[in-house]
Amino acid sequence: MACSSEGGGEPLSPAARLFHSPSFNCYVIAIIGCKTSINPQVIRDGLCQTILKHPRFTSKLVKKGRKTRWTETTIDLDNHIIVPQIDSKIDFPDRFVEDYISNFTKTPLDISKPLWELHLLNIKTSNAESIGIFRIHHSLGDGTSLISLLIAATRKTSDPNALPTVPTTRKRDDSNVHNCSIIVSFWLSILWGLRLIWNTIVDVLLLVLTILFFKDTHTPLKGAHGVELNTKRFVYLMVSMDDIKLVKAEMKTTINDVLLGLTQAGLARYLNREYGVKNANDGAAMSKSGIPKNIRLRASILVNIRASPGIQDLADMMAEKGKARWGNKMGYIIFPFNIALQEDPLEYVRQAKATIDRKKQSLEAICSYACAKLVLNLFGVKIAGVITRRVLFHTTMAFSNVAGPVEEISFYGHPVAFIAPSVYGHPHALTIHFQSYANQMTISMAVDPTIIPDPYLLCDDFEESLKLICDNVVKKRHIAEII
Repeated sequence: MACSSEGGGEPLSPAARLFHSPSFNCYVIAIIGCKTSINPQVIRDGLCQTILKHPRFTSKLVKKGRKTRWTETTIDLDNHIIVPQIDSKIDFPDRFVEDYISNFTKTPLDISKPLWELHLLNIKTSNAESIGIFRIHHSLGDGTSLISLLIAATRKTSDPNALPTVPTTRKRDDSNVHNCSIIVSFWLSILWGLRLIWNTIVDVLLLVLTILFFKDTHTPLKGAHGVELNTKRFVYLMVSMDDIKLVKAEMKTTINDVLLGLTQAGLARYLNREYGVKNANDGAAMSKSGIPKNIRLRASILVNIRASPGIQDLADMMAEKGKARWGNKMGYIIFPFNIALQEDPLEYVRQAKATIDRKKQSLEAICSYACAKLVLNLFGVKIAGVITRRVLFHTTMAFSNVAGPVEEISFYGHPVAFIAPSVYGHPHALTIHFQSYANQMTISMAVDPTIIPDPYLLCDDFEESLKLICDNVVKKRHIAEII
C-alpha cells in the first residue's frame, strides 16, 4: 500500500542538522497502549488521512552538493508499518515488549526512506491489550510538535468526531501589579529586569563552564563515555493525576514543580540505597543516609521556546507565519537537584519549586538555542554536535514534561490506555519523561542497563516517594483543619 503527497525540497533546519551529527544522532520513541486489539488495516487507512498528510513523514533525506534537503517521495507503508507475528500465549509479555523496544537502539533507521516506523504488537500486557510503537528520528520534530501531530490523529472516545482537549497555559495574574501605583510598578519592573539579566549571565556562564570542564559527580546514575551508543531499556509506570493535583493544590505550586520535586525525592531514595549497598560491601558502618554530601547531580531540561507555549493545534504549527511553528524549537536549561534525604518529604517539592522559579527568571533556554544555532551556522554540524554532546554528557540525566489530552482518546478507533514517550541517542544513562493523559501520569524512563541494571527499583522509588509526599500533604491538611 502506498501513499504520496505533493511538495518537498525543504532544507533541514539547524536543529535537524544537529540531530544528524555523528555524536548526537537521536530518536524519539512513543509507546501507545490500546484497550483493544489493533486492526493494522484501519491504522494504515488512518495514517494516509492524517499523519501522512504531513510532509516530514513523506520525505526522505537527499544530499545535493554540500546541502541535505527533505525531498518528497512515494510512501510504501509496508516499509514503515511492521506487524510481527507473536505467540499469544507467550510467558512474559511485558518483558517481550521491553526487549522488542530495546532492540530498536541497536540499529538506525534507513535514511533512504522517510525516517519513521510504526510497530503494531497484538500482545496483551499488564497495562494494555495491544501496543503501538512509533520510532521517529528526532530531526522530524521535537516533543511538542510530535505530540501535536499525535493528537491530530486521535479523537475523543466520548465523541469520535471531536479532537482531544489539551491543557492550556494560563497567563500569570498581574492584578496585584495593576493595583500598585505607577511608580512602584515601574521600580518593580526595573528590579525584575535587572534580576533577569543577572540570572541569565550566571546561567550562560555556568553553561560555558559545563561545556569546558564543569562535570557532575560520578554516581550510580552517571553514564560513562560512549553511553549514547549503548543499548537502552525503556520502562514506565502510571500514577494518579489526582495525587499530583492534590500536592499542587495544597502547596500552591504547578504540576511541573511537583514532578521535579518527585524526581528529586525518587533519585535521593534510589542513590541512598545504592550507596548503602556499596558501603555495606566495603565494610563501612551504615548511617541514616548513605548519600555522600555535596553531590552535583544536574538534569538537562528541554524547554519549548516558541512564542505560543504548550501543545498547539497542528494547523497552527504548520502555518508558515504561525507563532508555534513545527520543528525543533527547544532550548536547554541545566537544573541542579539537591540529592539528600529530607525528614519532611514536602521539602523536595519546596526546593524544586524554588530552583525552577529562579530558572524562570532567566533567558538560559533561549540563549542555549541561539548559541547552538550560531555555532552550527559558523562552524558546521560536526562542531555543534560535539559541543552539545559535552553539555549533556557533563550532566547526569535528561528530564521532560509534556501535557497530553485531558480525556480518554482513541487512535483510529482504538481506545488508548496510556502514552509513554522517550528518546535515545544522547549521552545520558537516564532519561525521565512525564506524560499526562486523562487522569493519569506516565513516568517513562530510558536507562542504560550497564549503569542502572534494575530500572524497576527506580520506578518503585518514584512510586513510594509520591505516596510519602501525598501522605504528608493529607496529614498537613488534617492538622490545619483541627487547628
